[in-house]
Amino acid sequence: MDAFLEYGFLQTALAAGLLASIGCGVMGSYVVVKRIGYMAGGISHSVLAGMGAALFFGFSPMLGALIAALVAALFIGWIKLRWQAQEDTLIGAMWAIGMSIGVLFISRTPGYSTDLMSYLFGNILLVSRSQLWEMAALNVLVIGMVLAFYRQFLAVSFDEEFARLRGVPVNFFYLLFLCLVALTVVLLVQVVGLILVIALLTLPAAIAGHYIHTMGRMMILASGLGMVFTSVGIWLSYVLDMPTGAIIILVAGSCYLLSALFSQWWRERHSGSTAS
Repeated sequence: MDAFLEYGFLQTALAAGLLASIGCGVMGSYVVVKRIGYMAGGISHSVLAGMGAALFFGFSPMLGALIAALVAALFIGWIKLRWQAQEDTLIGAMWAIGMSIGVLFISRTPGYSTDLMSYLFGNILLVSRSQLWEMAALNVLVIGMVLAFYRQFLAVSFDEEFARLRGVPVNFFYLLFLCLVALTVVLLVQVVGLILVIALLTLPAAIAGHYIHTMGRMMILASGLGMVFTSVGIWLSYVLDMPTGAIIILVAGSCYLLSALFSQWWRERHSGSTAS
């Protein structure tokens, strides 16, 4: 652990992981409860189109990612609201088109191969101080919106029909919710890359859901778990000299499998005790 005190790039990476974990825990809880991981996947993979276009035209890749994520979120939300019968196919097509456009733009940009791998699988060790401020700003925006509209998001997540009866503009808050998921995806891209975003977005929240059934506490526990996973993953990747994003997801995935087995055993044991 002395390496974290000695090397500035590890301290920056740790800060990036902690910042990403906050947004991940907050929005990931909604994604898990509402069971829209595939929609978040469509958003995340469409981000590559924006990053590739931004690189090609000489703009900031993160600005391109942000624009592409928001456009994808609104388009996917519109598909969900208008064409529910075909939404899986349409989102899958958008997923593939976004990735393809991004690869084409990046392939025409000098030095594309290194950038492509870092965008697909993340490179948290190369996060800069300025990017930390960008991540902090996105976190403030996401958390601020969740605090401002907590009850509305809760109603939309659990019972849309009841929310409509209470006069909540469900479609508006649903699209706003997807936009916040898009911002969280942009937060996580720098940590684990586009390919692994959904795992880090959903696994900590899914583990928290095994033991907690209130949204606020689930968000807090999921954020804490995300911080543990990213911190341990960064340390292990440094010690083992292996890709950081993949190690973080391996740690999170292993903990999820152990938690699922334990929670299942616990439920069966208690149900057996009750029956006897």
